Amino acid sequence: MNNKMRKLKETVKKIIPKHHLSSVRIMYRIAMETIYGIKRTGLMNIAIIAAMAAILTIFGTLFRTSFSLSSFVDKLGNAFEISVYLKSNTDPVYMSSMLKEIEHIKKISIIPKEEAWEEMSGEMDVRGLENPLPDTLHITIDDPANIIKVCDDIKKVSGIEDMSYAQEVAEKLQTLTNVFNTVTVFVLIIVAILTIIIINSTIQLVIQSRKEEIEIMRLMGVSNWYIKMPLILQGAVYGFLGAIISLIPLNIVQNGLMKLHSFLMVSCSDFSMNLVVLFLFVIAIFFSAGGSMLSIKKHLQV
Repeated sequence: MNNKMRKLKETVKKIIPKHHLSSVRIMYRIAMETIYGIKRTGLMNIAIIAAMAAILTIFGTLFRTSFSLSSFVDKLGNAFEISVYLKSNTDPVYMSSMLKEIEHIKKISIIPKEEAWEEMSGEMDVRGLENPLPDTLHITIDDPANIIKVCDDIKKVSGIEDMSYAQEVAEKLQTLTNVFNTVTVFVLIIVAILTIIIINSTIQLVIQSRKEEIEIMRLMGVSNWYIKMPLILQGAVYGFLGAIISLIPLNIVQNGLMKLHSFLMVSCSDFSMNLVVLFLFVIAIFFSAGGSMLSIKKHLQV
């Protein structure tokens, strides 16, 4: 058995250059130190990962819901039209070409007064009456957020008698979107702070339990990064595991939102969920590793 192990080691040394083999050994030792640090934390690991999963779930749910809300707002916004009523002596074709120069206007449909009168005549008895309706332009904009600005620009154009649009609904939709986006950013900040606090407290305990061991390594001339890396990786592992667990409730939220999209017939691509998951893992690992680094800087002079 010993001969076989010796031959295996010799074969590995021949295949892998000495300096590369040394790097592999260092990486292996860092990985083992990381696992050792997690084992030392004991049952507290469960509480740490559960807390991480909880705050990441809250953020992920808000972030994912914000994508759905944006889809709903865009869908409703595209259904909104600005109705522009022209003066009797105004050419609708000329006015349409004029208004197309205004920023954020996507489409203009001309409704001649004869066509509108004919449609009204089919719905009610208007025999013997002259056509009182004006030529009308139905304007679609590129983004519901720009509806108020577009209306203000249209009012500056001469030849317009009046105009109408769902102003109250448009303003409420825009307010709701702004509030939701603000809340999502606020929650992201809270997630960052809580993650750093949790990881900082955990790494501090690990440092205290290994203080003598770390001091011996420093006296032996061990690299600072060799001491730091297991602690940083330990924090990153907590973030990674917390993100994985948070995917379970987040998937339930995703299924509920997809059913709502299907019911309201509003399309929503899978890209939004993929982006949420990617962002969730990035911030979980980044903030957790960052919390570890802050703790090392504060409690360990290396």
